[in-house]
Amino acid sequence: MRPVPVICRAAVFGLLACAGIGLWPAAAGAQTWPVRPITLVVPFAAGGPTDVVARALSVPLGKALGQTIVVENKLGAGGTVAATTVARAAPDGYTFLIHHNGMATAPALYRKLPFNPLTDFEYVSQVVDVPMTLVARKDLPARDLPELLAYLKANRDKVNLAHAGLGAVSHLCGMVFRQAVGVDLTTVPYQGTGPAMLALLGGQVDLLCDQTTQTTPQIKSGAVRFYGVTTAQRIKALPDAPTLAEQGLKGFEVMVWHGIYAPKSTPREATEKFNTALRTALKDPAFATRMAELGAEQVPDAKLTPDGLRNWLKQEIDRWGPVIKSAGVYAD
Repeated sequence: MRPVPVICRAAVFGLLACAGIGLWPAAAGAQTWPVRPITLVVPFAAGGPTDVVARALSVPLGKALGQTIVVENKLGAGGTVAATTVARAAPDGYTFLIHHNGMATAPALYRKLPFNPLTDFEYVSQVVDVPMTLVARKDLPARDLPELLAYLKANRDKVNLAHAGLGAVSHLCGMVFRQAVGVDLTTVPYQGTGPAMLALLGGQVDLLCDQTTQTTPQIKSGAVRFYGVTTAQRIKALPDAPTLAEQGLKGFEVMVWHGIYAPKSTPREATEKFNTALRTALKDPAFATRMAELGAEQVPDAKLTPDGLRNWLKQEIDRWGPVIKSAGVYAD
C-alpha cells in the first residue's frame, strides 16, 4: 500500500479539525436551559409592591430552575421603559418581565407606545393577585370613609392624592376613586409606590390607593389611616377591614394582577420550563406565607398558563381602555 503523502494527511487532519470545530457549537447548544443566571425585570422602584412580589418569588423560582434569578429594577413611564427593554431583548430565555395591570392600560395611555402587549411577547403565566387599599396620612382628620367623603367635598382644593406614576395601578385606582366620589383631587406622581408611601408617612401627601403588599404592615402598625379595601369581598389579611363597596361606593373594585412575559420568539423550552418552575415556586411554603401576610392571593390554575395570561390581558385591555379614554388621560 502506498503511503499517504504528508500533504494529504495534513488535509485529512484539517478536515477533521474543521469538523470538530463545527460540532462544538452544536454540542454546547445542546446544554439544557438554563445554564446561567436569569434576569427578571421589574418596571418599578425597589421596595414597591411589584418589587416585593418579584424578590420574594426569585428565591424559590431560582431554586426550582437551578439558577440565580437577578431582579433588575428599570423605572420609567409607568412601566413602559421596562416592557420596551424586554420586548427588544435577545429572545434567548435569559430575560423575563414581571408586570402588573400596566401592560393592559398602556395602549390607551400612550399615543406612541414602543411595543404591542398582544404581539411583542411570549406569555408565561400570571403570578398573584393583590387587593388595593385606600389609606391616608395618619393625622388626616377624617376617621372613616363617610367622614373622608365629607372632608373631601369641603376641602377639595387642599387635598392631594399620591400615585406611582402615569398608568400605575395606584394611578388607576385613584382615578376610579375620584370618579366615584365626584371630587377632582390634585394628584402627585412619584416614581413608584415605595417613594409615594414614604411621602405619605412623612405627611407630604394626603391620600394613596396602593396594594396590600405595600400597605398591610403600615395599616397593622397604625402608621397610616385606613379606609377600606377595593375588592368585592373582604380579604384574609385584613378580615375586619370593610370594603369600599360595602361602605357605599357601589361597584368599586380594583385588583392588581401580575404576569410574567418573555421577548417574542423566546424558545418554547425556556418558557415552558419557566412556567413549570413558577408553579413550583408559588407553592413554596415561605413564599405562600409571605404573600398571605401581605394580602396577596393565589390565582386559579387556569390563569397559570400562557393562554390564561394572554386571554386575561386582552380582557383587561378591553376593560380599561374606555375608562382611561373617558377620563382624557394621555401621555406622549
